[in-house]
Amino acid sequence: MKKTHTIATATKVLAGTLLLTLPLAAQAEENIEEVLVSASLLPIATTRSANAINVIDSEQLKNRAAISVSDLLRDIPGLAVSRTGVQGSLTQIRVRGAEANHLLVLIDGVEANDPSQSDELNWGTLTTSDIERIEVIRGPQSAMRGSDAMAGVVNIITRSADQPFSAKVFAEAGSFSTNKLGLSIGHKAEKYDVSLGVTELESEGDNIILNTGTNDNDGYENTSINFKAGMDASDELRLTLSLSQSDGFSEYDDEYAAKIGTDFHNEFNDLLHSDFDRFSSRINAQYASADGKWNHKVSLSESQFENNNFKYTSDGVVVANGATESNRQDYQYVGSRLWEALDQQISLLLERETEEYKQSGGWATGSDVNKVVDRDTDSIAFEYRVDPVDKLTLAVVARQDNNDTFEDADTWKFEGVYRLDENTRFRVASGTAIKNPTFSELYGIYSGFLANPDLISEQSKSWEFGVDKALLDDRLEIKATYFNAKLENEIDSKSECIENCANADWMDDVWVTQPINISGTSRQKGLELTSSWLVSESFVLDASYTYTDSTQNGVDEIRRARHLGSLNLLWRAQDNLTINANAQHNGTQTDIGGVTLDAFTLVNVNANFNATDKLDLYLRLDNLFDEDYQEVFGYQTLGFGASLGLRYSL
Repeated sequence: MKKTHTIATATKVLAGTLLLTLPLAAQAEENIEEVLVSASLLPIATTRSANAINVIDSEQLKNRAAISVSDLLRDIPGLAVSRTGVQGSLTQIRVRGAEANHLLVLIDGVEANDPSQSDELNWGTLTTSDIERIEVIRGPQSAMRGSDAMAGVVNIITRSADQPFSAKVFAEAGSFSTNKLGLSIGHKAEKYDVSLGVTELESEGDNIILNTGTNDNDGYENTSINFKAGMDASDELRLTLSLSQSDGFSEYDDEYAAKIGTDFHNEFNDLLHSDFDRFSSRINAQYASADGKWNHKVSLSESQFENNNFKYTSDGVVVANGATESNRQDYQYVGSRLWEALDQQISLLLERETEEYKQSGGWATGSDVNKVVDRDTDSIAFEYRVDPVDKLTLAVVARQDNNDTFEDADTWKFEGVYRLDENTRFRVASGTAIKNPTFSELYGIYSGFLANPDLISEQSKSWEFGVDKALLDDRLEIKATYFNAKLENEIDSKSECIENCANADWMDDVWVTQPINISGTSRQKGLELTSSWLVSESFVLDASYTYTDSTQNGVDEIRRARHLGSLNLLWRAQDNLTINANAQHNGTQTDIGGVTLDAFTLVNVNANFNATDKLDLYLRLDNLFDEDYQEVFGYQTLGFGASLGLRYSL
């Protein structure tokens, strides 16, 4: 797929122009970060949102020093992580018992879900480099964000320049021959800011297949580049640009080897690998009137994905093993009108999204696949928020999606927040959501797979009730949320034998799997509990627990543990020394074939030492007690690992 689309070309030219304006030196100045919550068409304060929201800020990102974003999201209630082995391996996140492709991921406002990979983001390839803030919103968001936001939204915001000139380098080395290098530079002037970050990560990993008799490690490499720039064209108008590029490869092993063992495994199965390449761009213009009554935003964004698989033949030759590509362009306008009376807000969204999917060769025996399909969606949404009395906030959102492939869809959401006093808040929300079938389900051509172009969209309806309570002079905050959702037209798969079915040797059987809309109702319900306790000026204790009951026609869904929990202790041992201890518990869960995976608890410890004003050192100990566990049947995970890193400001 050629990367010569209009938006990409325009943004690359603008990026080059803005880079030329970066001065060689400047004086430092302070920047006060504005707190944003992306739970509305126009950013609002957390206290006016009925959603269950968690935020991971820059201080937490620094103290944890995690490599992968998914490792941090394990602490968020309602989120279940499944990783097939080592760093870079396929990683899925399910929210409140929903499917992995029911979660929308935004990076600087650009949708990161890959249309050519079942509308999912492979969390295994998303690092924490250059990230400033992560907002996690649980519950249906289709009324504002469309199809992919059936169960929630993860909004990732990368760093922007916050002083006249800054430059930082960082390096890390650790177990499994894992190394990370990077640098970031930035400049903030009176009317503009610009920043650039580059990170290189590589790891030899470990052998992720259990009981194979071989010892081949599955490695991973990732190079990421982030560029952001902003300019105040006037007191009312701000222009911003963001560019992101990530590419690399990850080695993996044959799925049948993982499920069955040595009978299906040989040295060449250890040499499978895939390349990935992601590019995204966004231009945004935002106008806020001087009187604060009007807000207009126009944005153009594009994301491109390329995935290529390779394998080794029996004589050791590398050959292509199939590829997918996709491109998404999004044109969006959001206009808002605000009134001081009753804190009213009306917002209108107009959006057009175009998607293209391409699949080529390798998977279907005896064929050279070359498929290209596309689809367009035109959307309109309306949001109204009001405080009829000082203690009460009400909101309603309605959206219509006109899709040239599926039936038009209408979704809605209602929110209510009642602030009993300064320390107690009640939340209630209810809404509907949709998830359109993926390109792969509709048109994919793989060996042993039969696409189904007659699939219809999944539909859900849910409600939730929450209570937030502050105690001990606001030093202790407790949140509880009960959620209940039902899903209809769920897309699952059926398998049937089509050839040699009566043969005594089952290895000669030929089976085919096809996605279908199943009858009946799938249900997800549960309870989320979180607390944050400032024990003293030196100790902060955070805890979370989730109970999830997720069933499909009464049968437990796979890879959704009923019990999840985490405990995090932050200890400021000295002014320049911070120690972070983290425990993450995952209860028993079922996997494909009815296999039960044992519960496990991981303990991780981090120490951050500010050696000087310019130099930070950190030590990270992962899986401290060398827990032996599986998150996906047949794939072993990493044992104990230690890493030492530094950050130096020039």
